Amino acid sequence: MAPKVEIYTWRSCPFCIRAKELLKSKGVDFMEYSIDGDETARSQMAQRANGRRSVPQIFISDEHVGGCDDIYELDWQGKLDQMLAATNGV
Repeated sequence: MAPKVEIYTWRSCPFCIRAKELLKSKGVDFMEYSIDGDETARSQMAQRANGRRSVPQIFISDEHVGGCDDIYELDWQGKLDQMLAATNGV
């Protein structure tokens, strides 16, 4: 079973678009939460993201992995594919 991937975004955010492009290039299905201008949703995201209020914020299997630069760094280190290939409960 593939890990659950979630991303909080703003529709016009170039960093959000870049992060989604990376996930799509890896064939990852993800749940996108577009929080444009929704301060309540942004506060909820910040609670999950250790206080970070910038977008995007990305979670893999409920683990906060950070934003756009963070996910590209994980990919560069070869760790992103490992996280995405991990199976739950095995």
